[in-house]
Amino acid sequence: MNNSLTSRAKKLFINVLMLVISCMWLIPIWMMMIYATHPDNVIFSGELVFNPGTDFLKNFAILQGKQDFSMAIFNSVIIAGVSTLLGLLVASMAGYALARFAFRGRNTLFALIIFILAVPSAAIVIPEYIIVVKHMGLSNNYAGVILPYLANAVGVFFMRQSFLNLPAETLEAAYLDGASEWKIFYSIALPIVRPALASLGIILFVAHWNDYLWPMLVMTSEQYQTAPIALGRLIGLANIEWGAMMVGASLMTVPFLLLFLILQKQIIAGITSGATK
Repeated sequence: MNNSLTSRAKKLFINVLMLVISCMWLIPIWMMMIYATHPDNVIFSGELVFNPGTDFLKNFAILQGKQDFSMAIFNSVIIAGVSTLLGLLVASMAGYALARFAFRGRNTLFALIIFILAVPSAAIVIPEYIIVVKHMGLSNNYAGVILPYLANAVGVFFMRQSFLNLPAETLEAAYLDGASEWKIFYSIALPIVRPALASLGIILFVAHWNDYLWPMLVMTSEQYQTAPIALGRLIGLANIEWGAMMVGASLMTVPFLLLFLILQKQIIAGITSGATK
């Protein structure tokens, strides 16, 4: 009886703790969305406001008037979506090859990938800019933002570790039954590691969606700017439209929330898979 009460008390404590942590994470997001519906004088009044206002459309009009934010959102969706899909394809194929095939130089290649993980991305911005913009002429071009980050070292490492956990007997049985390597990869290996793909997809999408430095360097024309760049340009020397900025930040949050809601089962499965093996 005492053990049962202790177990219930632990579960209750954990649930309350997780509720508090969730509120600490959700309240700022809620306040951001609330302030998107109020004028600047309410934001700077010093009082916490939890009820929505009526100035959302006015703030959006200010945002759209200063920047073509709808076009910026469209550019971000294209860049983040295509980069994520192609990045998942490259990472899964490279990870599968490193995990399944024994070829000369495999360990050296994997060591190079580990080394790349330790190199700060800012350290290679200048060489990338020279190659992509100066030599390839991809300024103000979606390809200029997407191509340099298709072979993501984090993604390759992540997928290699996932494919290493696959049962070798299943893959070998499919090979003996006459299945091609591509068929094994597409029909057997990928469905098994679907939770890992979903988790990596979230990581890649958020990284590309929030990327500021590289798109700012490549997309110099306002027509091709992404949403983070458009928000950054709202900050002036003398005036900042905080209501409009809250609207833009709220709109930027929506695609990520939708993606998480769509993939939440796979993400939870990927998080808990290690505990159930």
